[in-house]
Formats: sequence, C-alpha cells, structure tokens
Amino acid sequence: MMSKNGYNIPEKQKGCKTMTMTMRNLAVCCCMAAVTACSNLEYHPYSARYYGSEGIQAEAIRRIEEMCAGKDTICFAFITDTQAAYDEMRDAMRFLDSRQDVMFIVHGGDQSDFGLTKEFLWARDIMETQTRPFVCLIGNHDCLGTGEHTFERMYGKPNFSLNAGFLHLVGLNTVALEYDYSNPVPDFTFIEDDYSKTSALGDSITNTIVMMHAPPHDEQFNDNVARLFQYCVRQYPGLRTDDMAYPDEYEDVVKAGTRMRGFCLNGHTHRTDIKHIFGDGVLYYGLTNAADREIRIFTITKNGYECETIDF
Repeated sequence: MMSKNGYNIPEKQKGCKTMTMTMRNLAVCCCMAAVTACSNLEYHPYSARYYGSEGIQAEAIRRIEEMCAGKDTICFAFITDTQAAYDEMRDAMRFLDSRQDVMFIVHGGDQSDFGLTKEFLWARDIMETQTRPFVCLIGNHDCLGTGEHTFERMYGKPNFSLNAGFLHLVGLNTVALEYDYSNPVPDFTFIEDDYSKTSALGDSITNTIVMMHAPPHDEQFNDNVARLFQYCVRQYPGLRTDDMAYPDEYEDVVKAGTRMRGFCLNGHTHRTDIKHIFGDGVLYYGLTNAADREIRIFTITKNGYECETIDF
C-alpha cells in the first residue's frame, strides 16, 4: 500500500493503524454509553449519595408555618414505623387524600428497616405523592449503617421545631442507644434553646406537642435522664401545671382535671396506646407500625385537642 507521499506502508504497520483507530472508536463509544447511563449508576447500598429531594424538612416547616398562621384549628396526621410496609404506606397516603381537613403529616420514624439509602428513597417518594408538607422524626432503624447521614441529607437535623399558628411542635431524637451515648440524646441544649425562643413569643403559643420516636422507659431511651427530660417537657406552653384543659376523665388513663392542652407523641413500640407515664397529666400517644394499617389524626384548638385512631 502506498502512502500519500509515495512511500510503501508495510501490511503489518497498516494493521496496527487500523487496530489503533478501532480501539479509539471503542473508547469513544464506551464514554458515550457511560454518560448516557449516568443516571442509572448504582452506588453502594449504604452510600448517602442519591438523586432527588434534599433538605425536605426546612421547606416543609416553611410551608406549614405559612399555611397555619392565624388559624384557630390545626389538624395533622401521624404515621410511623413504615419500614418495609410500602403498600400500606401508599394506602395511607390514598386515605389521606379523602381528608381535606388534614393540613400536614408527621412521620414518627423508622422509614427504613436496615438504614439502606434505597429504603429512604422509597419512603420519601411515597410521601411525596402527597401535596401536603410532611416532617419526619429519626428512628432507631434509620440510624443503622450510614442511615443517619442519609436522613440528615434528605431531611435535615434530627432535632427540629416549628410553630403552626398557636401550636408549637418540637421533634426530638430520643434513640440514645443507637449513639452509644456518645452524642447528647436527648439534646438538652437544643431543648433549652427551643424553649427560650418559644417563651419569647409570649401568649401567641398556647399549646405544645413534643414528638419523638422512642418514649421514656423504652430500651432506646436514656432512662438516666428520663425525669429530667419530662421536667423540660413540662416547661412548654400547654404542658405546665396550670395548663389543665379537661375536667372529666379521659379514656380511663388520666383522672379528672389532669389532662393537659398539650401532649407527647411517639412511635417505635408497635402499639397503639395512651400512657400517663409520669402521672403528671402529660399523655403519651403511641401508634403501632404502618403494617397494622393504623393512622392517627389530631385536631387541635387553643383549649385542647381531639384524637382519631383510624384503620385504613
């Protein structure tokens, strides 16, 4: 074979040139395929990298506060421990579509079973089928593996609070066992700061709901500080000694004159119950896991509240 300048190109050299061009073409094709398929890349199951919504909590809080400003009645739904119960979780969201009075949703923790990133994504995607805003507590299963990091990237810090009109809601991380007591769980500094900010609002906040995954006296809770925790809870508006709201007995749990305007809310135990844990008028509303197909809806006014437990 002759080159352009008239020199002969040996057959062996010609073959090498052809092979080099083929390898280059193959490399280009591989790069193009990789770019095209980048959205289908699979990370390690415990990698906290993912596509989609991040920092959900901050935007949800903004929407809830804006929506509830000036309202005299606040209504929200509570669902918890949805790990591996994705069909039931979808059904719960469909049921809530029929309840136009529900303004927002609280998830009580344990979206995941093993702390896998995909479990958080599956739960998030189901929750996002709702047009309502939602906030999420962190559960003990959510802390397995790198789950805590995925939770914080997807939602935000595990301790948070918001003001839904006259109602203050504070969400606390109470799964101390998952942190080997190396982190402050519960975080009393956060509670003190939050209480100070709430107090500065004066009479505009009349009721408080303290939300957590694991309640006091549970194996996840740091019971060394259980009574201190309850003392701090009792400082919030609607949970003080002078905030008794109901003169009658309530569901055989609290005797006459001891039910507060505020209350506490928990998941984790996989039981639907109402407990008067410390005998001081503050009720703890527990809810079973989503696989049992139960949801709770709370309707709050400045003078008290009502609770519905619904099979969906």
